Amino acid sequence: TKPIIVIKPGRTAGAAKAAASHTGSLTGSDEVLEVAFRRSGVLRVDSIAELFYMANVLAKQPRPEGHRLTILTNAGGPGVLATDSLITNGGELAELSQGTMQEFNELLPDAWSHNNPVDILGDASPERYAKALDIASKDPNSDGLLVILTPQAMTDPTQTAERLKPYAKSFEKPVLASWMGGSDVEAGEAILNVANIPTFPYPDTAARMFDYMAHYARNLRGLYETPMLHANGDGYKPDRQQAGQIIQHVRQTGRTILTEYESKQLLAAYGIPTVETRIAHNADEAIQVANEIGYPVGLKIHSETITHKTDVGGVKLNLPDAEAVRQAFRDIESAVEEKAAPEDFLGVTVQPMSSLEGYELILGSSIDAQFGPVLLFGLGGSLVEVFKDRALSLPPLNTTLARRMMERTRIYTALKGVRGRKPVDIEALEQLMVRFSHLISEQRWIKELDINPLLASSERLLALDARVVLHGEDTQENELPQLAIRPYP
Repeated sequence: TKPIIVIKPGRTAGAAKAAASHTGSLTGSDEVLEVAFRRSGVLRVDSIAELFYMANVLAKQPRPEGHRLTILTNAGGPGVLATDSLITNGGELAELSQGTMQEFNELLPDAWSHNNPVDILGDASPERYAKALDIASKDPNSDGLLVILTPQAMTDPTQTAERLKPYAKSFEKPVLASWMGGSDVEAGEAILNVANIPTFPYPDTAARMFDYMAHYARNLRGLYETPMLHANGDGYKPDRQQAGQIIQHVRQTGRTILTEYESKQLLAAYGIPTVETRIAHNADEAIQVANEIGYPVGLKIHSETITHKTDVGGVKLNLPDAEAVRQAFRDIESAVEEKAAPEDFLGVTVQPMSSLEGYELILGSSIDAQFGPVLLFGLGGSLVEVFKDRALSLPPLNTTLARRMMERTRIYTALKGVRGRKPVDIEALEQLMVRFSHLISEQRWIKELDINPLLASSERLLALDARVVLHGEDTQENELPQLAIRPYP
């Protein structure tokens, strides 16, 4: 019930280095810190001014239910500036309902904007301001209100503030004000502030503070949601014993890197669908397997030491027949001998080429110095480091947290369906992400895990490739990173 507002220096690399040298301590990623604040209901701001603004706002006004703001103004320009700031920071303009439009048409001169921002015109009297605010407050499409006043020939900032006083806490949605004009509007500002309506010198600042309020309210709501771990009731139950045996076998052989075959077995133990994968130790075996599973096929290096297969020429795709498979086997073997070492080559894995069209996603996990295991979701494929369209979260997830993680990426818009493409099964993707988070939460010897690409279409989800790295032999079990968030309940 008591807001926690944080300003944390060290967002840039240079500042973080300076902070570390000053405190003598190592810190984790600032991006992960942002995730931890969001997950724990803490509001992070970017400047000292915003720290004080938000302390004032959250002390005086109720939290909004959503991100939709209604703007009332007596000048068009400031309303547009506020709109830009609102949308840039994740908010949206409330769409005026038919009833609200009708009431505004009866109250305002014909020249009013007939839209949101609601321009009540430069000759707006204190009474017009008060009635317009009363109308806007009743619109069910609106989550908050911003009143902007600029000094004009017929404007009375002080009397307008007096007329707005009764509305300070009349609504179950926040009311913010921007009284522009410096010393000319000081008396009106003082009246509003005493009445618990926070005022701001500039409307874009006020809109940004509303966005902060909305983000904060959403984070708090997430804290009180009862997770739905298996919404589809599909009988999913992870095979923890098999997963543990795979990991222990790898550790007993002195390795920290799982082969692709082992990685896919590990994913399958947690109900994550993978493409059929078989091991072939020579070209004849590869052809035999390809004949059994059907052409076209893909060949990938089978190695206990090499994880980035494409870097050593270890991937050959869309092979149409036996001769192509034989040649691909030879090419992979010679490329590995040239770019790595002969002992790194243990054969190949043979996989059917999926005719499935879809989007290449990445789902991964790594360790942060402060917060332990951290999940990553975003646009995958070979250019994952170029586009860097990703979102982070702390495990374990529930379906709501998984959806919000998706929503923070640009690829999410495409997943919902664009240009005639059918949408991806978002609920199934949520479930897959929840299962992945369970794998990371429960199998604590995992240091890094990347599914890239995770192919997603309207038909199905399929992990085409996976890379798993374990903690080293020098790590004791009691030294394994702890989860920052305790699993429900």
